[in-house]
Amino acid sequence: MEKVTLNVSGMSCGHCEKAVKGALMELAGVTNVVVHLSTGKVDVEFEPSKVSIDQLKEAIEEQGYDVA
Repeated sequence: MEKVTLNVSGMSCGHCEKAVKGALMELAGVTNVVVHLSTGKVDVEFEPSKVSIDQLKEAIEEQGYDVA
């Protein structure tokens, strides 16, 4: 299991949080997601053999948010 914190811009409300969390949790290998709206950070716990950091970023970007 691996943990990564992604910096995501454009999140401002509960809907944003649900969209990002939902998109990440749909990916195989993602076990936990914590969205921090106030800081724009998203903590993701995942299995690197099943999903890559690039796939995590892509899932967030597909929801309309930018990942630094």
